Amino acid sequence: MTVFSLTLTGCKSTADLSKDTKSQQTSVREYSVQSVLWQQNAAEYRALCYQAFNVAKLNLDQFMADESLKDQNIAIITDIDETVLDNSPFNAKLIEKDEEYSVEEWTHWTSLAVAEEVPGAGEFLNYAKNKGVEIFYVTNRRTAEMEATLENMKAVNFPFADEDHVFLREETGSKKDRFDKVLKDHTVVMYLGDNLGDFSHEFITPSTKKRNDLVKRLKENFGVNFIVLPNPMYGDWEMQGIYEGKYDWTDKEKDSIRKAKLRAY
Repeated sequence: MTVFSLTLTGCKSTADLSKDTKSQQTSVREYSVQSVLWQQNAAEYRALCYQAFNVAKLNLDQFMADESLKDQNIAIITDIDETVLDNSPFNAKLIEKDEEYSVEEWTHWTSLAVAEEVPGAGEFLNYAKNKGVEIFYVTNRRTAEMEATLENMKAVNFPFADEDHVFLREETGSKKDRFDKVLKDHTVVMYLGDNLGDFSHEFITPSTKKRNDLVKRLKENFGVNFIVLPNPMYGDWEMQGIYEGKYDWTDKEKDSIRKAKLRAY
């Protein structure tokens, strides 16, 4: 009887074993905590956003003063997510639930239509409108998200919040065809985005080196007609670059890949 009691006391319960097993598993979203904290809390993040829109204003004024553009339909193309709308609460929820991105969870978030503007976005967009510039929003949100997207845009007072100016993803994530649709009747003087695919489809390549080489080749465009907003949370830099365009890595493999691609001395 005594032996049995000692044995039972020394054993772990099923619940305890389950906790131990879970603690040994690779957390799905723990690696992204710091990036979400930075976007939500760092004054430096806000400073970079204001800096981007201040530069955009200065360049827009120069474009509008160009006599060769006087009689043309001037337009700006901008991305939406992490460029003019801040979705960091969605990424915080993924961390809280320790889940990977899913279309279902994302659609639930966008349906709430509560995303706040990226600092300085609304002021710049309305400034452009008052200058006589037409604004087109080219986003990889899906067509089913149109109603909620427009509701959210109107809530933060973005101009041109209508179906004629918001081009959502239908089939491919490449924005080239939608860019061409705008370019058919407008002179686009500026592109705004947080992801390099917001500027050119050439950036959609599973190679960090190719992306970096293309940035170097196009360096004169950045800060002039390519305005980049900060987004450390997600993007093609991660999926196309770090994970090399593959979406079927296990969580453990992703963790290993991230660490293997760090450069130390």
